[in-house]
Amino acid sequence: AGLSAAGAGGDGRVLKQPSTAAAGFPRSRGAMAAAGPGQGPGAGGWVKTLALVLEDEARRGGGSGYCSGDTVSGQVLLELAGPLPLRGLRLEAAGRARVAWSESSGAGPGAGTWGVAVRAPGPRPRREAEVRYLDIRQSLLRDPPEGEESLILLDGRHEFPFSFQLPQEPLVTSFTGKYGSIQYYVKAVLERPAAPDQSVQTELQVISHIDVSSPALLTPVLRSQEKMVGCWFFTSGPVSLSAKIERKGYCNGEAIPIYAEIENCSSRLIVPKAAIFQTQTYLASGKTKTFRQMVANVRGNHIASGSTDTWNGKTLKIPPVSPSILDCCIIRVEYSLAVYIHIPGAKKLMIEMPLVIGTIPCIGFSSRNSSITSQFSMDMSWLALTMPEHPEAPPNYADVVSEEEFSRHVPAYPPPIDCEEQLCCPVFAYIQEFRFQPPPLYSEIDPHPTDVEEIQPVSFML
Repeated sequence: AGLSAAGAGGDGRVLKQPSTAAAGFPRSRGAMAAAGPGQGPGAGGWVKTLALVLEDEARRGGGSGYCSGDTVSGQVLLELAGPLPLRGLRLEAAGRARVAWSESSGAGPGAGTWGVAVRAPGPRPRREAEVRYLDIRQSLLRDPPEGEESLILLDGRHEFPFSFQLPQEPLVTSFTGKYGSIQYYVKAVLERPAAPDQSVQTELQVISHIDVSSPALLTPVLRSQEKMVGCWFFTSGPVSLSAKIERKGYCNGEAIPIYAEIENCSSRLIVPKAAIFQTQTYLASGKTKTFRQMVANVRGNHIASGSTDTWNGKTLKIPPVSPSILDCCIIRVEYSLAVYIHIPGAKKLMIEMPLVIGTIPCIGFSSRNSSITSQFSMDMSWLALTMPEHPEAPPNYADVVSEEEFSRHVPAYPPPIDCEEQLCCPVFAYIQEFRFQPPPLYSEIDPHPTDVEEIQPVSFML
């Protein structure tokens, strides 16, 4: 630990000088834990302060936490009031997932009042499980000389640096839930020959990164459902709901745009809502325990009977929550986005879409392209509503040709007076025969040019 010998005491034990002679503890912006003063026998000294300092985590991406393979380093700071014998100073790093809960009261057969069988209360079975992910031990003091049981540190301030590497195997994200937790910590233990051990520990935040740019998390999710509203066999009409999100993966702080269409054909006033739910699942001794809670929600406008409403990108912001935990065998943390309709006097209509909360935000082009495509498809859906089922027939030629154009291309055949006897058909039919002649042939040469002077005077205003 960087201690140097200074001499020998009267009892033959070796005295050690501190490795640092600074006026105070070195400053550190990292995590720090300290234990209070502890007094014990031996050379008239006691421990004034025992502290554990981790180096600044900003070098690893804004202090977001340690990852698999990262190096953890820091110092153990010790301040003594007088010489103190020590058997050792060790560093422990541990990480484990723990699950524990008590089942409902057990029961045994028994006889109750009036001979009715009842179940007598019994012991409550306890379910527990544990998985270890990290277990490291280091000694920060060299062993005492041969034949000696302890070393003596002189009074003053001492600093013991340490460093170790996390396993390369994937580590599960730190989490504390309803019936279990996943925790990592670093602990310094001061061993003394004739007094209880003193210890101080600080927690390590470990992150298992999830990149939401992965193809599996960029796929859109679409759900739809319909419900008949009524009481017994009296129904008032259906309520239909369809919802869509652009992708499956998001990060903390992002806003999820929700696209939904709600149609209310019932006789009741309904209210659409959306929420993010967190589901914690714990497994122990072959049993499962589930805890579900809402972490964010948003509400839409009331929809009257016979009306519809559309959410064209209504946003729901993700609050600071733990990332999804999908790689632990005894604890799972999953999320879902629920879009539901509150119907007075009836069970709510709900659809749920899976959601993954990651740690690496999506910045790829494929996500933006997917977003733009999704928005375009939603925005252009109104075209289907404006197209008539039976398109109108094109207008008649006689209705669009002016009388002047008609007189140019259709010759006049004025019937002679009292000539109806000379015609083989009535006069009205004869007129209709030439009134609806086909349009003239196309020509770039105007058959009826307008008389215009070839040279026209041009004046300029200066």
